Amino acid sequence: MVKTVISGIGVLAPTGVGTKEYWDATRVGKSGLGPISSIDATQYPVNVAGEIRDFTPEALLPSRLKPQTDRVTRLSLVASDWAVADAQLNLAELDRFSVGVSTASTAGGFGFAERELRNLWRNGSQHVSAYQSFAWFYAVNTGQISIRHGLKGPSGVLVSDAAGGIDALAQARRQIRKGTDVMLSGAIDSTLCAWGLVGQYSSGRLSEAADPDSAYLPFDHRATGHVPGEGGALFVLESEQNAVSRGAEIYGVLAGYGSSFDHSGSARSDGLIHAIQTALADAHVAASDVDVVFADAAGVVELDRAEADAIGSVFGRNKIAVTAPKTATGRLYSGGGPLDIATALLSMSNNVIPPTINVEVDEAYEMDLVCHPRDVQINTALVISRGYRGFNSAAILTKIDTTHH
Repeated sequence: MVKTVISGIGVLAPTGVGTKEYWDATRVGKSGLGPISSIDATQYPVNVAGEIRDFTPEALLPSRLKPQTDRVTRLSLVASDWAVADAQLNLAELDRFSVGVSTASTAGGFGFAERELRNLWRNGSQHVSAYQSFAWFYAVNTGQISIRHGLKGPSGVLVSDAAGGIDALAQARRQIRKGTDVMLSGAIDSTLCAWGLVGQYSSGRLSEAADPDSAYLPFDHRATGHVPGEGGALFVLESEQNAVSRGAEIYGVLAGYGSSFDHSGSARSDGLIHAIQTALADAHVAASDVDVVFADAAGVVELDRAEADAIGSVFGRNKIAVTAPKTATGRLYSGGGPLDIATALLSMSNNVIPPTINVEVDEAYEMDLVCHPRDVQINTALVISRGYRGFNSAAILTKIDTTHH
């Protein structure tokens, strides 16, 4: 079976613009949560979020792209640039039909759409941008990345809320196994506009706490919901043979994937258990071989209970290290899973488990939650993502075996 490896990472997150800045903050538990500044949130029940505050697209992208793109697309384009550069991939040397794009999106370009809808209501249809026809769309990031890099290989978008980012990576792996040389994959979400915030609030899962340090507390008896955020990660995926032949640095192997769907969307553990077990079986990895679990960490008591039950069922109660670095960024929806994938790869490279910040873990969860940086050998990691209304996805990452290279 063809091994699919990750050779390039591009990260934009509330805790860091760029992979190094993100990792430097994450490994020590530096928070990126704060009062929402992109809009006047005083009129909303939710006013804490994880915002990317130091992003200047004008310095990173052609000016012609600004009028036709939403913020989420600009973030995605820059992340794709950084992933390609990190992989030291010269796209000009490749057959463009052999390179594809697979991304995920929860909401598309909501900020762009909100602005144009306001123009429609206030000023009439003649004042709506022609770019509205695609700038809001779920698949726009895949399209714009493909155009920017001149890619013509198999491409698409996955829409399964917060589980979508891992689903997109799994789709990229399928294409690699079918013979595609390289895939750009992952996800970034950004919906911290008025329309997006109201839409998220309707889930009933957002925290209304005003203190950033107590707003997002998964696996804690004080939990009141999650904090929304923006960002994520994009990757270069290729076959191990392809990466080795060009002398690429390999972060790790996307070794296993599993998914399921709980039709009721209720707080149950059986679907998540199935996704985890499927990922383990796909990777040919035993539960005892996994060194750390990157949890979905909903911050909603019944959902946290279901996840704790699933982890306990597969690995044993208090038997495996669990962490949720997203407590420092907020939940990034489809971008959250890929950001956890990036974090897991960096954790394996540095042999340190980053902390779950601010949380006082409730003993009732019977979980070894890592609340301070923990130095430990990491060879295998599990990343869990769950989406609203029942989506479950799980991915197994392993270190590359260099003995045969």
